[in-house]
Amino acid sequence: MTVVTTFLELTDPAGIRPAREPLVGAEIVAIDPPDGEVNRWGYEVVGADWSWADHLGRGDEWWQAHAEEVETWLLVVDGERAGYVELRPEGGDVEIAYFGVLPRFHGLGLGGRLLEFALRRGFELGTRVWVHTCTLDGPHALANYRSRGLVPYRVAR
Repeated sequence: MTVVTTFLELTDPAGIRPAREPLVGAEIVAIDPPDGEVNRWGYEVVGADWSWADHLGRGDEWWQAHAEEVETWLLVVDGERAGYVELRPEGGDVEIAYFGVLPRFHGLGLGGRLLEFALRRGFELGTRVWVHTCTLDGPHALANYRSRGLVPYRVAR
């Protein structure tokens, strides 16, 4: 199977398209101070269905160091972790390094809301926000990115 990776960007915050109102209430909470356990949870649990495997088996020290390199936001519904996003500022660019919502929370408008939040926060940290997704990711990932205003700038096979 050929995996296709699409790189998308947004260079003007005016291009952010608002998400619809979620069907359930949710909070987006900053993880401050950085906590490697939260980032590990996101990677292992949120990424479980999408072949996120590069960092499986990493130790606590690695995860803590990783958490300190990114800004992490947790999506919480009724006190339960529902998803997360990691933002990695580098120069004027901000990468959405990892992003996802647990499958049981799909279809509620939470992914769009979390992505809109991530884009707005990204522009507080830099002048360009970018992300990449691939055909192994969730079936709605690319559509969500494009719906919020991100534009493809490269495709790799």
